[in-house]
Amino acid sequence: MTRLITLLTDFGTADGYVGEVKGVLASLAPGATIVDVAHDVAPHDVDGARLALARYWRRFPEGTVHLVVVDPGVGSTRGALATATEGRYLVGPDNGVLSPALLYAGARCVSLSIPAGAAPTFHGRDVFAPAAAQLALGASLETLGAVEENPVIRRTPEATRREDGAVQGEVITVDRFGNAVTNLLALRGGQVQVNGLSLALRRTYADAAEGEPMALVGSSGLVEIAVRDGNAAERLGLKRGSGVALLPLR
Repeated sequence: MTRLITLLTDFGTADGYVGEVKGVLASLAPGATIVDVAHDVAPHDVDGARLALARYWRRFPEGTVHLVVVDPGVGSTRGALATATEGRYLVGPDNGVLSPALLYAGARCVSLSIPAGAAPTFHGRDVFAPAAAQLALGASLETLGAVEENPVIRRTPEATRREDGAVQGEVITVDRFGNAVTNLLALRGGQVQVNGLSLALRRTYADAAEGEPMALVGSSGLVEIAVRDGNAAERLGLKRGSGVALLPLR
């Protein structure tokens, strides 16, 4: 049985790069179902892609092959990687973008060789797509390359406890709605402080008035800063790394 292949890239859809990758997949694994997750990750944004991958890779059925190409180091000495964990496969550059899967116990990794004819600027087409196609056709991970024991892993910064009892965190990404997603967990409620504002945690966006800044726990379980029907990042001047604090209920 040919498996699902998902695609996450920063290629956009205007230049035909996605079409080239899909052409390789369709030629080498003609029975595979290809799912476009997104192609508008910000250019070269490895951490943005890593966080996007973390949301969905385990939601697909076992046997799925996730192809992730956000690769600012393409053609350099950075490695090329395929991994298997939790019954799924992931293929992409060894730059930390596959970290959500690599952090699971028992993850197995191999280093992919670069074919002599591969374009040094397009490993997505010439290295990663062929490897993903082989996995989709049922090839074992170990047939794709030599074991890689030390893949690059990127981690989301952890929030820290302050002396006053508050938890200090930061914005880790901004979504397309302008919501600032933080690394804070609010298991028992509290107030969120950001840029001089104190925001009570709301249950959902509709609990705030139109244009009102707010905080809530998003679908990922992390605290988000939002503006009802607006863009919190623009309104509050937030970006990745902006500080935010959670004051627990007393």
